[in-house]
Formats: sequence, structure tokens, C-alpha cells
Amino acid sequence: MVRVEFLGPIQKEPLMLEITNLKELASILQEDESMKEWLENCAVAVNDMLVCSREIELKDGDRVALLPPVCGG
Repeated sequence: MVRVEFLGPIQKEPLMLEITNLKELASILQEDESMKEWLENCAVAVNDMLVCSREIELKDGDRVALLPPVCGG
């Protein structure tokens, strides 16, 4: 299982999913109307490392975090 966490202002509880890559995660999250806007703007980290590709292979025990843009400093 992969743990998916939503950080900052995204008001969503973590999910535990059987997925093998970020493309699968995006498909699942696009079904949630409240997530569509966030998906366009969020950075994604896998095990605390920022990633750009949706083809990154995910393994059991991995942690994916969606990081929305924030203001401040």
C-alpha cells in the first residue's frame, strides 16, 4: 500500500492505495471534484523527494505527498 498525504490547505484525509505509479494516482484523484484544481497546481514528493514524472514506480510502503503552492516566507 502507498500512503498519499495532502499537505497545506488541502482538506483531505490521507489515503492508503494499491497503486504502482503516479499516473494511477492522478486518475483516482481526478474523479474527486474537490481535487481537480489542486492536481493542476501541486508539486509531488515521493518519500520526501520532489518528482516530475508520473511514471515513477511506487512500491509498498512509499509515501506520496501533494504539496500545494503557498504564499509566505
